[in-house]
Parts: sequence; C-alpha cells; structure tokens
Amino acid sequence: MTESMIALITGANKGIGREIVRSLAERGMTVLLGARDPERREKAAAALRADGLDVHPIALDVTDPATIGAAAAHVDERFGRLDVLVNNAGTAGGVHHPPSEADLDVVREVFDTNVFGVIRVTNAMLPLLGRSATGRIINVSSDWGSMTRTAELALPAHVDYPTSKAALNALTVQYAIELREHGIAVNAVAPGLCATDFSNQLGFPIPRTAAQGAAIAVRLATLEGDGPTGRFFDDDGEVPW
Repeated sequence: MTESMIALITGANKGIGREIVRSLAERGMTVLLGARDPERREKAAAALRADGLDVHPIALDVTDPATIGAAAAHVDERFGRLDVLVNNAGTAGGVHHPPSEADLDVVREVFDTNVFGVIRVTNAMLPLLGRSATGRIINVSSDWGSMTRTAELALPAHVDYPTSKAALNALTVQYAIELREHGIAVNAVAPGLCATDFSNQLGFPIPRTAAQGAAIAVRLATLEGDGPTGRFFDDDGEVPW
C-alpha cells in the first residue's frame, strides 16, 4: 500500500483495535487512532509513535454524534479523504441474559455501540471514503454473529452480544449493496477469541493474541485492486452468515 493511504480505527486504544492500528501503520499508512478516553488514547498513540509509526490520536465515541462529527471534520480538514474505516469499537454488555430474561436497557446499550455506533460513524465518514480510489470499510464482528455457527456450536443463549453482531453482519451486507456502485468495499471479520480485556471476563486462559485477531481485518484493509464486498471472513476464509 502507498504511504498516502489514510485509515481510521474506532475503539483503538487497546486490544485488537490497537493491533490493527499498529499493523496498518507498519505497512505505511497514516492511521488515526480513535478512542473515547483521552488519557488512554494519547498514551496508546504516543507509544506507537515512539516506534516510528505514523499514528495520530483522534477523539471518537461511537455513541456520541458530536465527537463523530468533529472527527469527520478533522479528517476532512487535515487529509481531505479517508481510504480505510475499521469499525472496531464494541461492547459485550457485561452480564448476559437469555432472551426470556432480557434486560432491555442492557440490550439497547449493546446495540447502541455495536450496531448504531457503526451506522453513525460510517455515515459520517462516507463523504470522505467516497473521495478515495479504493475505499474500504471493515466491520469487526464475531463468530457469535454467525447464526450458522452459533446454532451448530449450541452456545448458551444470550440476547445481547450475539444478536448485535448478527445485526452488524446484516448491516454490512446492506452497506455493501448500496456502496458497490461507488467502489467502496464493505466486509465483516471475525477475529476469534483473543487474550484482551474484552475476553478476560471468561475466566480461562486464551492463547490467541490480539495481533493474531487483528490479522484478518488488516488483510482486508490492504488488499490490492478489486476485492470482495458484502462478505464475512476469518483466518480460514469465508464465514457462513
């Protein structure tokens, strides 16, 4: 990829998001590290810059339209376009409930970040992506977003996180349909279960690293020429919806 490519990653001050930032910057991109916590955002970006990478912190809370609008205006003013958007920010929602015991406040909170947040950020960045010769959107989903895999694995019934990721997958397809004629590719990725703060609540050791989880998003972000759109991938290839 060329040095001039501009990428924005949401929820990027730690875990898989931060590793996506690192990997894209190592490939010569200028990367905007989006995060809502000021201290963590600045600290993460400074550490990556200390490694010689072209990384810039940017205030971005996917549940806050004001910060999203300000971020889009900043990208427009400084760079004039956006080549890659990785919608990585997500939440597991804390305590999980089966559908019959749904806490609708928790469900709304999870969807507000995992689904509505993606819509907010994507729509704000679309004019900038439209100025790119090879605009790409990568939505970070989950194996739990695959209804086929979830049913096959007979996982516990959770009403919040899996349904939000399934909705994100459906959203990915709809954006891909709309944006195909504009040359913007939209795909979803399943990074797998990685050793991050996100998965620490599971209470057992996880050997897969955040860098390994980031690899599939990085691959889709750096494909040369025409690539797939409206698809769902993990390390092994295409994932069934």
